[in-house]
Amino acid sequence: MNFEKEISILLSSSNFVIYISTEEEERLEYILNYISKKLFKQNICSWNFIDGYTNNPNYLKHGKKNPLEALEIIEKYQGTNIKLFFLKDFYLFINDLSVSRKLKNLHNWLKKYDKYIIISGIESKIPKIIQGYVTYITLPLPNKKEIYIEIKRFLQILNINKYFLNNNLSKNYQGFSINQIRKSISKILINNSLQSEILEQILKEKEQLIKQTEILEFFYTNQKLKDIGGLNNFKKWLKVRNSIFTKQAISYGIKTPKGVLLVGIQGTGKSLSAKAISIEWNLPLLKLNISKIFAGILGESENKMQEMIQVCKKIAPCVLWIDEIDKIFTQHQNQNDSGTTSRVANIFLTWLSEKNELVFIVATANNINELPIEMLRKGRFDEIFFVDLPTFKERLDIFKIHLKKIRPLTWYKYNIYYLSKISKQFSGAEIEQSIIEAMYKAFYDKREFSTKDIITSINNIIPLAVTNEIKITKIREWGHSGKVKLA
Repeated sequence: MNFEKEISILLSSSNFVIYISTEEEERLEYILNYISKKLFKQNICSWNFIDGYTNNPNYLKHGKKNPLEALEIIEKYQGTNIKLFFLKDFYLFINDLSVSRKLKNLHNWLKKYDKYIIISGIESKIPKIIQGYVTYITLPLPNKKEIYIEIKRFLQILNINKYFLNNNLSKNYQGFSINQIRKSISKILINNSLQSEILEQILKEKEQLIKQTEILEFFYTNQKLKDIGGLNNFKKWLKVRNSIFTKQAISYGIKTPKGVLLVGIQGTGKSLSAKAISIEWNLPLLKLNISKIFAGILGESENKMQEMIQVCKKIAPCVLWIDEIDKIFTQHQNQNDSGTTSRVANIFLTWLSEKNELVFIVATANNINELPIEMLRKGRFDEIFFVDLPTFKERLDIFKIHLKKIRPLTWYKYNIYYLSKISKQFSGAEIEQSIIEAMYKAFYDKREFSTKDIITSINNIIPLAVTNEIKITKIREWGHSGKVKLA
């Protein structure tokens, strides 16, 4: 249901006080005027704290710097034809006892004379005292069609017939407000940007918007799935789902994908996989900073989790990478957190089950025992994969990938067969480290590194599977128990 239809239904079904959460005040006023003319054949009457009422002769300047008077004036002019009163930023005053009491008193009067009050603001909280009298909704950011129309209209005003007006541009601007789109296009025009530079500029602006949240990071990567050794089952699974974000997939009836949970030993390519998916699917990658979610003020952590969800909705379609998701449920939990960890986890799990946005979540975890049962049940993620230590064949691939990167012309001279044989119980990260150590040693001796140098490095490295044998053995036993798929 689009927003205009939603408002029209609310106004036609006895919702006399409506609170609309938005940062796009100008756009909201335009929409309300359009709806008022359509339903009531009248313009709206607007109020703000500094100027009072501004666009109606009978109300002009009344209620200036006085929110209580702004409500009293609505009741005073009961004979007016105006049906819709738009009170800007009025959320700042509804916690005042006299204002909330007046709103309650005014409710029956509004019902009697078929008049409506629209309050705008940027918070989602309504005081309990008036919750039964106020209907809360959110103005969504403009969709692809609205963005296309706005860009076209904006360029017509400037009398510019620019080559970059197309549907792809509208798609890339999803997540922006109308005002942000105007500023961005103006910047593109002033810089006389080339068509090839426009997408890059929009992505940079998206990155700045995301950085402002402090809880999400716009992550750039050039990792591809072919750069990851092994994980063949997981790669096949992803390949089958390569086109899930297309119109054809939606028309076919495929449900919106939820995501994947990768559980396993550290250094086995879980985080690399998250980065590679965004490249393979050509989607922006957002990384959640879990430590920023848990703030010191009571209630702030829940707000930050909600903010994270809203940003993902704005940027969708996208990939959301949550590294070491088990930390949400363990690291921050203590006896004195007043239930914060539990509430944050519940918000996330509810969204995971109910989300319809094209946000594909790639979550990684090192310890399955620290995740709640609710997260592991079907419906939270599309699939759970166990990422094990690489097999002999997979170690061959890993050595080949890393050596090809640094010695593309001479990689084949290294005895990767023998190196793979002696590096049993090594993770992919430990294999990479053995090559790095060999290079350090050879560079110090002012010569090219050799197979012998890597062998020495391997012999000097004690892998995690040895230093933490009991824990790793337990994780591997669970991974091979048949309860999850092997990556």
